[in-house]
Amino acid sequence: MSQPDDPHPDDPHPPMLLLDSLSATAALAGRLARLAEAGDIIGLAGELGAGKTAFARAFIHARLGEMEVPSPTFTLVQIYQNGGAPIWHFDLYRLEDSAEIYELGIEEAFDSAICLIEWPEKMAGNAPRDWLEMRLNPGAGENSRRAVFTPHGARAERLLQRLGAPDG
Repeated sequence: MSQPDDPHPDDPHPPMLLLDSLSATAALAGRLARLAEAGDIIGLAGELGAGKTAFARAFIHARLGEMEVPSPTFTLVQIYQNGGAPIWHFDLYRLEDSAEIYELGIEEAFDSAICLIEWPEKMAGNAPRDWLEMRLNPGAGENSRRAVFTPHGARAERLLQRLGAPDG
C-alpha cells in the first residue's frame, strides 16, 4: 500500500492509494480507524462488489476488536459501541429519496459518532458540509483496488492529511 498523494484543492487528480490485496485494503481501514474521531464522516463509494462493506468491517474490527459486523443493507444502519466514539455504519443503497436519511438518525450520528456511509451519493442534496469520500475502484487484479479520496471540507482535508502522514 502506498501513501496517498498530497491533497490540494486545485488538483484535478484527487489523492489515490493503490491497494494490491484484501489485506492492503484492511490495513488502510485499520489506519483510518486509528485516526478517526467522533464527528468524522467517511463516505464509501463504488460499484456493487467494490469492497465497501469489507472495508467497513475491517475499520470496525480495527477500532473495536473482533465482533460480528453484519451488512446494514436491510437494516440501513448498524451502531457499534465499545467505549469511546460509537461507529454508525449506514448502507443507503435501498433509499429512494435522499431525505430518508433523516429517519435513520443520521444528524445525531454526524454530531457524536464516527460515520461510515456506504452509497453516499444517495444523500444527494442532503450530504453533510464536511466529509471524506473514499471511492473504491477495481484495480488490475481480482482483489486489488484503487482508493480515490475526495475531501469535502476542512475537517475531511485534515483527516486525509493525517492518513497520508508517515506516522499517521
